[in-house]
Amino acid sequence: MNDAVHPSLLESISAWVLVAAFALSLVYELWRATVKAGASRHDSLSAFVRELWLYVLAAVVIVLLFTGVPFSAWVGLVFAVLVILVSIFYYNPKMMVERDPGLIDWFEDLVYTGLLFVVATLLILEVSGLVLA
Repeated sequence: MNDAVHPSLLESISAWVLVAAFALSLVYELWRATVKAGASRHDSLSAFVRELWLYVLAAVVIVLLFTGVPFSAWVGLVFAVLVILVSIFYYNPKMMVERDPGLIDWFEDLVYTGLLFVVATLLILEVSGLVLA
């Protein structure tokens, strides 16, 4: 008997989209911490290290989605929605303004937040009971 838990297709796709979003974010924040160091109080290696907890949390959510544990879709959905809210109501009006953003900053912000909306949408479908073959 094979009682192993497998992720649904929506959970797997959501996990991969989160991998892409947080890889983009990690590379971007490392770039800001090194190439743009000192441009704002958010752009330094110490600020980068202080924010690594978010990437650890994202990695936990990604692992849960990839393993398909029963509550992983809900965890992923709550995580994605919370990060979207932080992006809209804190990051953009506070951090982004202080960073004096350029084209790369806006590109990363829009793609990152857009990917989180994709994850939220996929996981809403998952928790609503939609099954993709």
